Amino acid sequence: MSPTQPLLNLFAAGSLLASAIAAPSAITVSVDSQVPGFAIPDDFAGLSFETWAERPDRSGVRGYLFSGTNSQLITLFTNSGIRNLRLGGCTVEGLKAAVPDHADIDSVFGFARAAGLRVIYSLPLLNGDEAEAAASAKYIWERYPSSLAGFAIGNEPDVKSYRYPPFGNGTDPGITNYSSYLALWQRFAAACRHAAPGVRFVGPDAAAISGEWAARFIKDASGCCLLMLATQHEYVGGKPFVNGGRQDMPALEAIDHMLSENWVTNKYPAYYRETAAPIATQGLGCRLTEANDYLHGVTNASNAFASALWALDYMHWWAAHGCAGVNFHNNQHTEWLKTDTVYLDSSSGEYKVNPKAYAIKAFDLGSHGRSLPVVLKDAAGVNLTAYAVAGPSKLWITVINKEHGAAARDAVLGLVLAGVSPKSAQVMLLTAPHNDPGATSAITLGGALITNHEPWRGQWVSLPPGPHHRYEVTVSATSAAVVELPMD
Repeated sequence: MSPTQPLLNLFAAGSLLASAIAAPSAITVSVDSQVPGFAIPDDFAGLSFETWAERPDRSGVRGYLFSGTNSQLITLFTNSGIRNLRLGGCTVEGLKAAVPDHADIDSVFGFARAAGLRVIYSLPLLNGDEAEAAASAKYIWERYPSSLAGFAIGNEPDVKSYRYPPFGNGTDPGITNYSSYLALWQRFAAACRHAAPGVRFVGPDAAAISGEWAARFIKDASGCCLLMLATQHEYVGGKPFVNGGRQDMPALEAIDHMLSENWVTNKYPAYYRETAAPIATQGLGCRLTEANDYLHGVTNASNAFASALWALDYMHWWAAHGCAGVNFHNNQHTEWLKTDTVYLDSSSGEYKVNPKAYAIKAFDLGSHGRSLPVVLKDAAGVNLTAYAVAGPSKLWITVINKEHGAAARDAVLGLVLAGVSPKSAQVMLLTAPHNDPGATSAITLGGALITNHEPWRGQWVSLPPGPHHRYEVTVSATSAAVVELPMD
């Protein structure tokens, strides 16, 4: 069957947990591949790090974090399905001493080659040196073109701390407003292209405080250089404080937000309308080069299983809306943060992963093709999302059951395909102990852990066919499943 034919109607019965007495409710998920979907780039899933992570001996790291000899980190990136590395953040504009030298650059790209990554590399603009930026671009372009996804120049120019008074409280008199920023960016980009003809750029890495900034930049900058992609940042929950002050949000409240229908039905569409939609009118894609649930995170939420379900849903939502990729920000800061996907465990001295790594791997399993539009009809209001991706010979359906708490419901999904009877089907489950959204350990994908010392060994489980090659799979409350169906 061709991926351009109608593919699937998916029927699900939402069954209450054993302690409840309500009757099962019917859920219908419809997937129709006659409506063209968006192609998902191979390097869609990535991580973002601050520029200072390129320098040696930071945050407890001895020597280089990114090195072709850091076998633990290379194994974690490979096992997790991480394909893109963005280096930048606010520290790209740091002190002169923080600017990476050739040894730092060589180490980064040695790591990228070993881990199979494409790199978005940021150059300083605020108080930056034009000749130095051009020299760095030339050095990288001549040595590592196959690993380079593009250069960024500067970071979050739409925030007040970037712009010089009276427009903000920045420190570079050359950047006062949008127009002066654009002129300086174009000058730096021209210098880089003169030193390294053929280099390509992304930008502006906007913080989305002003939603039109990126679309304006794309329109104005695309004529002067090889601008290949718009870039935005999003921390969906913002700063995790309550009561108008700096009191940390309770973990359970953060989990409720991360797994809420509100984020999917309201927050994501609103952000899309403000950023990606205007960018699309300029004919370019948009990548979220810095994203996370909360700024700096919430303990026992941002590093808990809820973050894996959130991240899997988030990546698929944006892929289905034509996004070019998502990089979850991994900020070493003064210590490793709860939102970090990978981190250095101070007690053992080993590199480990937080639950978001399992989301990235689950996404990697079911995202090699084009996204397909999905319609979900849920009479019982089950908090469940479903996404479909069609490859040349396989169809993947990812189902995320975000029900949690005492009244959480399982979902029994019955797959009925229109016009084709697949000869087999298999499923991979993403689970936590006791279906606990607050679990921070013993999370598995396909029954296996993601470790730093051996290949990931997750297993697909065959689904027995019912009458007319109908397949059923149970997606428990607070879990996710990736179903794979061969279509040839």
